[in-house]
Amino acid sequence: MDETLQSLPLHDLHVELGGKMVPFAGYEMPVQYAPGVMKEHLHTRAAAGLFDVSHMGQVILHGDAARAFEALMPVDVLGLREGRQRYGLLTNDQGGILDDLMFANRGDHLFVVVNAACKADDIAHMRAAMPGVEVEEITDRALLALQGPGAEAALAKLNPDVAAMTFMDVRTLPLLGAECWISRSGYTGEDGYEISVPVSAAGDLARALLADDTVLPIGLGARDSLRLEAGLCLYGHDIDTSTSPVEAALTWAIQKVRRPGGDRAGGYPGAARIEAELKDGPKRRRTGLKPQGRAPMREGVPLFATDDSTAQIGAITSGAFGPTVQGPVAMGYVPVDMAAPGSTLSAELRGKRAAIDTAPLPFTPANFKR
Repeated sequence: MDETLQSLPLHDLHVELGGKMVPFAGYEMPVQYAPGVMKEHLHTRAAAGLFDVSHMGQVILHGDAARAFEALMPVDVLGLREGRQRYGLLTNDQGGILDDLMFANRGDHLFVVVNAACKADDIAHMRAAMPGVEVEEITDRALLALQGPGAEAALAKLNPDVAAMTFMDVRTLPLLGAECWISRSGYTGEDGYEISVPVSAAGDLARALLADDTVLPIGLGARDSLRLEAGLCLYGHDIDTSTSPVEAALTWAIQKVRRPGGDRAGGYPGAARIEAELKDGPKRRRTGLKPQGRAPMREGVPLFATDDSTAQIGAITSGAFGPTVQGPVAMGYVPVDMAAPGSTLSAELRGKRAAIDTAPLPFTPANFKR
């Protein structure tokens, strides 16, 4: 393995559990375990899966952070209540997405979780753009995600107070004597929790959760197929610095107060483009896609209006076999007039054209505890 790759705090445990380690976002990470991606995916949907997401960046913003942080995103930060978490989008001056993230109001500070591949740039960006705010990178805590309909029962064995939490609640609670920062959230479309735990206690916590017969370790492969079925974007693939939140069908993340006519509209990077697209619509939009055959269509597959057309109209940005829906699923960008569910397009796979239908997202319903 490349010596420049970083190791997760639980690296030895992953190897012990038979994890197949691969490079990802600068880290050596488990892509799957002995059961394989299909079984890991289905187990998470049916019971509970434990993911090590310690590669993600954990950041605390101290000081008058809410107002400064809101100025970097088309998202309501000032209105987020203490003990709650929200999805956010850092934007650039062109209205593209620098990163998507989660942020929580923890009383006297904001706790932010950013994508691994973007964390160095994100932290530098926040420090440069928020000079009055202390931006502290947290490096002594691991991050675990427990996902699936059995997550509550499994975690409640260690602290019953987690059962009272609802989707996007955030609490500081002890687990096996360690102070853990827990949110009821995740990136699979299932109920579950993300748990920031001191590195010194992470191994004991992971082993305690895996001692539950309903909990299996889950790798990157199933994490990707789970989030794709849930219609969730992967940064660097479905969204990047060229895609706007409106094109990416993420307008649900832009609260009314930050939209044109709202009390705190505008004032963030790229507001002119994003507000124009909110008003007039974008030229292209992310949509769900279902190949008519059984073969998955992966990222980069070009899309055409018909089998005969030569002008490419878009491309697939994520694609895989969906174990829950028992068929191939994908997402991609196409012109707005072709993005509505029910259109049939043509994809070029290995030099041959094949039919692919636009479809509503998500491919499988979300099971969050509201």
